[in-house]
Amino acid sequence: MEQPATPRTDLNKGISRRSFLKYCGAVAAALGLGPSYAARIADALTSPDRPPVLWLHFAECTGCSEAFLRSTQPSVEQILFDTISLDYHETVMVASGVQAEANRDEIVAKYAGQFICIVEGAIPTAQNGIYGTIGGRTMLDIAKSVIPKAGSVIAFGTCSSFGGLASAAPNPTGAKGVQDALGVQTINISGCPPSPITLVSTLASYLLYDKVPPLDAMGRPLFAYGKRVHDHCNKPYGCIESLGCKGKKTYGSCPNVKFNDATSWDVQAGHHCVGCTEPAFWDQFAPLYSKEFTTKFFQDYAFIGKGKAVPKS
Repeated sequence: MEQPATPRTDLNKGISRRSFLKYCGAVAAALGLGPSYAARIADALTSPDRPPVLWLHFAECTGCSEAFLRSTQPSVEQILFDTISLDYHETVMVASGVQAEANRDEIVAKYAGQFICIVEGAIPTAQNGIYGTIGGRTMLDIAKSVIPKAGSVIAFGTCSSFGGLASAAPNPTGAKGVQDALGVQTINISGCPPSPITLVSTLASYLLYDKVPPLDAMGRPLFAYGKRVHDHCNKPYGCIESLGCKGKKTYGSCPNVKFNDATSWDVQAGHHCVGCTEPAFWDQFAPLYSKEFTTKFFQDYAFIGKGKAVPKS
């Protein structure tokens, strides 16, 4: 008697070609490229010759990694393990301690000048970096031993780009962004948190053209930071600058790419832009909430999610 076919157990593993190409199409759109580039981006991300990626964590809250790991179409673990060659990431890897450090150092030595280093978090520099240590070594020491040997360095998040919250006044730890701390050139993908699609798009651009994408004066990719938030915000509840929105002073792609699989973003959810992609935004844009915000929010914006019309001012 013929035995029943064994159920397939691998159908939900990996990324379907269609799903992956759809994702690559979103990457192409973020880069301002036509749909025809989706296949080229897919080839670049899956090439066996793609360089390894090391992801370092310093003075941060891990919110940047959390935002990146929340993508689901396809899931970021599929992107990381089936496409991008992520070889070191302290939040998601199984190895720890000496084993993890040995793996990191082996990759640095073997692929010096080739690997891509993604850095999350500011680097404490005061008193030779004693205010931030990992495994008995200062973050500053680890950064000096790894980052200058990378082929390209991506500062992911405002903390690693410009210092962020860790460097807010009075900054007793001397926290700085990677470029200021080490003097190395970085691609700054700022935001608190930044957009995951901007990171993957930057990697795709690098792999496609073997060079960094065009950057603005602050080292940020122009494709994502070339416009003010205010200029491409659809202002769903009217302009809320009077409530403290910093959209006119902030550059970023939040209104276009959004977060949580392009579900929503700050202003769409009834909040306001706090300027998190800008240097020293914690100090420069303080207070992040105007005195009118709380009262105004509950009085005029409680309709959000209830299908009511926008109240007239």
